[in-house]
Amino acid sequence: MSTVTPGTGTRGARPTASQPAIITDLWDALTDRGMSLVDVTWEQHRLHESRRWSVMEMLAAVDIDSLTPRDRILVWNAGRAELTTKPGADRLERQAEAETRRWGPTDPSVAAVMEACGTWSRYWNEEEAHHETVFIRLAQSAGMEPISDETFIQFRQVFPDDDMLRTLVLLAISEITAAVNYGQCQHVVEDAGLRRIFKQVAADEIQHRNYFVSFAKALVDSGAYHRKDAFAVAHLFLREDGELQGSAREQRESRGTHVNWWDHLETSGSDFRPEAIEKKEQLICGALKKITGIAVGSREEVEDTWMDLLDS
Repeated sequence: MSTVTPGTGTRGARPTASQPAIITDLWDALTDRGMSLVDVTWEQHRLHESRRWSVMEMLAAVDIDSLTPRDRILVWNAGRAELTTKPGADRLERQAEAETRRWGPTDPSVAAVMEACGTWSRYWNEEEAHHETVFIRLAQSAGMEPISDETFIQFRQVFPDDDMLRTLVLLAISEITAAVNYGQCQHVVEDAGLRRIFKQVAADEIQHRNYFVSFAKALVDSGAYHRKDAFAVAHLFLREDGELQGSAREQRESRGTHVNWWDHLETSGSDFRPEAIEKKEQLICGALKKITGIAVGSREEVEDTWMDLLDS
């Protein structure tokens, strides 16, 4: 059996031990370059395994007694935010499974993209479990307000399904929000061990963003999904008083179906908010360019492009 660089040989060929990385051009890899789902899964696993870290080691490096009131507030909020991430991964797996079966008879390549996405959701779920556990356990060890069973169950509500491209873009933007928030936290916490946790979690969220961008791009490249839906979701976040404003908005939706803790951020005792709206906006515009090939530089351009695409 010949040995080839991932995605450059025939279906069934064995990839070389190159540096683990996300397959950014997944549609081309599955079609023109002939990668099989086994090949794609191997690349997913290699990257996941290379990035594993230990919650127990991270916690052992934190001096709990030295945490400042602001450090404690950030940890408490992060734990609650991360408690809401498992439903997203569960929903993605469920939705990807349904879409795989739907597309299988008519477009096996689109079905393969869906299956690759659903398969990767298990790694996303595991990595988010690390985030949830490290922050909640730290908050518990520091004697902060505990999470009741009722709250735990409430925060596990699974999001309602949507169009798959819209779902992936929403998740990419959610990961951008989390990554920037944790990056901001990293720069203000005082304990070195806690700073390392925020840095690691932020890096994980960026990797997740990159995966969602890759899957979304594959759907657009397939021709089965329209770019306007990517811009519709971005506009939902970027519009005036949109989702990107988080807890700073004057009016927040009463969802009734799931919990988004970034909408409920508690900052009593500290005036710090990890918003960095301009940075998030830039990253969202960058994600749109990768997914759709259309360059935009502001929320106004996102709205204008969305309106133009509605007429196309």
